[in-house]
Amino acid sequence: MEKNQIIDLEITDLSYEAMGVAHYEGMTVFVTSALPGETVSAKVLKVKKHFAFAKIEKIIKESPDRVNIKLNEWVQTGLASLAHIKYDKQLEFKRTQVVNLLKKAHLDNVEVGETLASPEETGYRNKAQVPVREVDGQLDIGFFRRHSHDLVPLTNFFTTDPEIDRVLVAVRDVLRQYRVPAYDEIHNKGEVRYLDVRRSKATGEIMVILVCLHKDFRQLPKVAEAIKEIDGVTSLVLNYNPKKTNVILGKVDYLIFGKPQITDQIGDVKFRISPESFFQINSLQTPRLYDLAIKQADLKPTDLVVDAYSGIGTIGLSVAGHVEAVRGIESVRDAVKDANNNAELNDIHNAKYVAGKAEEVMPKWAAQGMKADVIFVDPPRKGLTPEFIEAAVKTSPKKIVYVSCNPATLVRDLQDFQKHGYTFSRIDPVDMFPQTPHVEAVTVLERTKKRGFDSIYE
Repeated sequence: MEKNQIIDLEITDLSYEAMGVAHYEGMTVFVTSALPGETVSAKVLKVKKHFAFAKIEKIIKESPDRVNIKLNEWVQTGLASLAHIKYDKQLEFKRTQVVNLLKKAHLDNVEVGETLASPEETGYRNKAQVPVREVDGQLDIGFFRRHSHDLVPLTNFFTTDPEIDRVLVAVRDVLRQYRVPAYDEIHNKGEVRYLDVRRSKATGEIMVILVCLHKDFRQLPKVAEAIKEIDGVTSLVLNYNPKKTNVILGKVDYLIFGKPQITDQIGDVKFRISPESFFQINSLQTPRLYDLAIKQADLKPTDLVVDAYSGIGTIGLSVAGHVEAVRGIESVRDAVKDANNNAELNDIHNAKYVAGKAEEVMPKWAAQGMKADVIFVDPPRKGLTPEFIEAAVKTSPKKIVYVSCNPATLVRDLQDFQKHGYTFSRIDPVDMFPQTPHVEAVTVLERTKKRGFDSIYE
């Protein structure tokens, strides 16, 4: 097999990245946008020792599960790499990811629920962070082609709230009008690196964040006045990021106009969200995700709940009315401020949040003798650390509710909890990111093994 060779392939499976899987002369070939059951003529793009990558030149036999829409740009950039698959099949694909990980870990007896469908299949994202670069001599916005830093210009981001798309294009036009230079990442010069736009589904408020190389730039006053005139925009923030880095946001924000936060809502609880604070991307699916987690927690009015990796307090404040107390941990200081302010905003007096890494704070709490009844964890993709798990079980919770954005680290961590006397019998996948391979999952661990000190507290 050689690069640029054209070969006919029968697609037998999907990889975890949703690439079609085929076999040719003893090698595995991953084919972008190909579906199981299809026969395709494909062009070889890259050849490694045991596998290769290819793209479709022609579909010889088409799958009935294919959606024929013009999606080349979205697939190229990875923004919507499942957009060519019918939605019910996307849900099956996500469930299969969880099933396969459990099989690999020899946990075949664990029940996996059907993937909870999202109320919106497109246009669901309440936030967009899009690169700003120069393309063909002018400033443009879009997304990077997969495995590259080549910008594919876009005006429709498909999975993003259409109102956000509208504002992104309007801001792009303002930057062009006033000849603001786009960021040049090779030479670390220029000005605007990213446009970050957030919109509240509950209030309609829109925050625009210009991620810039400098704290100020010559055209900023005129740019700010023009952005203020864009319908729906309620605040403008300049985020200062001077480093040559792939990290999108810098550590300093300057409020140019409007309020420093937007307000959104989950159920009956309102949340003020700062520029760098995490808030679940899919506003309509989030209450359903949390309802599933809270229902399985079986909370009691006397419970002490720990909300770890708490963000702005979305889970903890949602359960505060059902329990005696909530204690939260979050590493982003602005998010901790938001969490405590959100408690005050909702007249919640039994929830307190502290700043720190969960894997450092939890051992301190355990050493101080804290006894938690239920622990909610919603960690980043890297999952939990052994130090956190060890400390969590020392607080002897009856239940640990694990909300995961990465089933691979979820299964790894569940096995670690098993070694500490906790068991689980079911995982429920939740589709927070339609049109992409990503899947959230919720599972509940229950304490089964008595630890030596439990009887003192029971």
